[in-house]
Amino acid sequence: MAENIDFSIQNLWQDVRELSLGAPPNIDRLPSPPTPLEFLRRYVAPNKPCLISAAVPHWPALSLWPSTNYLRTTLSTTPVSLHLTPTGKADALAPHPSAPSTLCFASAHVETLPFPQALDSVFASDNEKNKVAYLQQQNDCFRREYGALAADCEDHVPWATAALGCAPEAVNFWVGNNSSETSFHKDHYENLYVVITGEKRFLLLPPTDFHRTYVREYPAAKYLYHQDSGEFSLELEDPATNVPWCSVDPYPSPQEKRREMEKFPLYFNGPKPFEVSVKAGEMLYLPSMWFHHVRQIPDDARLTIAINYWYDMQFDVKYAYFNFLQSIPYTLSKDPSLCKLRNGEAHLDISSCNSGTQVSRDTRGVGDDEND
Repeated sequence: MAENIDFSIQNLWQDVRELSLGAPPNIDRLPSPPTPLEFLRRYVAPNKPCLISAAVPHWPALSLWPSTNYLRTTLSTTPVSLHLTPTGKADALAPHPSAPSTLCFASAHVETLPFPQALDSVFASDNEKNKVAYLQQQNDCFRREYGALAADCEDHVPWATAALGCAPEAVNFWVGNNSSETSFHKDHYENLYVVITGEKRFLLLPPTDFHRTYVREYPAAKYLYHQDSGEFSLELEDPATNVPWCSVDPYPSPQEKRREMEKFPLYFNGPKPFEVSVKAGEMLYLPSMWFHHVRQIPDDARLTIAINYWYDMQFDVKYAYFNFLQSIPYTLSKDPSLCKLRNGEAHLDISSCNSGTQVSRDTRGVGDDEND
């Protein structure tokens, strides 16, 4: 019975790509924004991403925000939330502070600084080996902290608002460089993500690939930055809490690659994630519950700036269906001889290979984060 379930789930991974995204599967690129009806029918209802090329040509932000002088002047006295980590990976897995052979879920250290000083810290990340700064507060930070920039863009995406029947629940502002990286996670929002300067590179997995992300429970911890020593410490949350989080790093170091491929064969040997590069002036529609990993490439001014709109998702039959799928434990064979490495790459019968453990079940909030 378990083997039949496993086989059905494997088929689903490929079927979703072919039925929803075409054969060969691809992410649609639209030359301009769709009509509300087209957006609802072709993308929201089937839970399908799309990339829009000339998404916001009328926004003053496209010409104004690449100028750091403009940003510094407009936000000269504005206090903003700056996130600091030693690696550039906030809201991600890190070695456990008291048991380094295991992992915990680490959140960033957050400081409130005037924007010009915070921006200097982002620039300094290029040269500091163990301190990466990223402006990525979320929680509607654009309207809460960056209101002085409101006239440079729209307070909502008109055609998306018409299609979804509501205003965005939150609008967020992001300023960073190539030192920051976002681990795999998913959000319970319809996400319209606009890059203003630089480039964002997304890896995307549909919600049906849940089992391939190896969601597991990790103890929650938080970085603390010590100004006197310039060092970070990592402290567990008190009271202790656990966070369900995706275990897979899609870009392991050469030293770790073989071990990671052996630990997570469903990811490394299943269908490849979709790769989407979002450049200045482009918008990515990222449907609710899609897993995404994000890297960024700065512009000539050494920055990547973006704004995104979170619209609340409909907890309808799609949500119920995916929760049902994610509640199914995916049991893998205990026979390690079925896992083989050929020329440094893993090859296996994906239905019958691994350590005999079950891939974790999902709950609302599993692998959810907003660190993009």
